[in-house]
Amino acid sequence: MRDVVLYTLLSLDGVAEEPGNWMFEADDEVFANLASVIATQDDVLLGRGTYDYWVDYWPSSDVQPFADFINRTTKHVFTSDPAPLPGRWAHTVPADDSLLPYVNRLRAGPGADIGVHGSIGLARDLLAADLVDRLELVLVPTLAGTGRHLLTEAVNLRRLTLTKATRSRTGAVFLAYRRP
Repeated sequence: MRDVVLYTLLSLDGVAEEPGNWMFEADDEVFANLASVIATQDDVLLGRGTYDYWVDYWPSSDVQPFADFINRTTKHVFTSDPAPLPGRWAHTVPADDSLLPYVNRLRAGPGADIGVHGSIGLARDLLAADLVDRLELVLVPTLAGTGRHLLTEAVNLRRLTLTKATRSRTGAVFLAYRRP
């Protein structure tokens, strides 16, 4: 069975929204960590808001290693909006079922890991449904003060196993957790 891997940047006070507003330094180690996470993925789950936000940026971006990855990878977009997905972003498909059956069908099918990048609401729903196999967190030495948090009271109590804990020269901490 394929793993669903949630990758996110977090401030020390737990903010996951708009890291560009509060992440002051992204050193080579941050990009190397991202590259190692996305190297194992060949599908991505996105919420409609993230899709709408990214569709005009990533197709013409040269920010590596993410630009090549996100542009060649199949993006499964979850939306309750009946309007067609805007733009023509290659390898994009609207999810044709509700979250649990759709993700379980993907997990049972062939392929590598399934990534979740951005999409805080979708990430919360996946965590609440216990559909996340691995958390790949980058804890940044910043207090953001405001913004949406990834972890909320909607997440059920569960134990995770720490599989990685390292730090970069600039103080970012790379943490990886797995469901036992």
